[in-house]
Amino acid sequence: MVMNLLRWLAAPEPAVLPQDEARMALAALMVRLARSDGDYSAAEVARIERVLARRFGLDAAGAADLRTGAEALEAGAPDTVRFTRALKAAVPLEDRIGLVEALWSVALADGGRDAEEDRLMRLVVSLLGVTDPESGLARQRAARASGRGGPSVA
Repeated sequence: MVMNLLRWLAAPEPAVLPQDEARMALAALMVRLARSDGDYSAAEVARIERVLARRFGLDAAGAADLRTGAEALEAGAPDTVRFTRALKAAVPLEDRIGLVEALWSVALADGGRDAEEDRLMRLVVSLLGVTDPESGLARQRAARASGRGGPSVA
């Protein structure tokens, strides 16, 4: 699946992404976000697996397998724009806000906010067609869900 998705992402004008590949694209985008600050922590790995398990109804082994495949995909994938284009085409707008919340959950998993993570989040949010206020609310929900308290400063 990873090789097929890499070919799909490299295509100049790819077709609509099938659901299984959309899952992998989201997982790879989470991995890319977690790696963006140069510290891919155990807390981020665990958060990615929890988000994948909850979002897609996977058991722990299934979530770990999806994350492992996503790590390989992210390492060999083209730019972030391709991931977001794939997800935007595969996921309705109202569900993309949930994707942004999941991504904020990963960004906040290690207890801090990094400038690179913030930069990547701003890019991803824009490319997914989610507004800044919607992203801010998603970030606040992710912070509350992770026990990090109320809103954080962007």
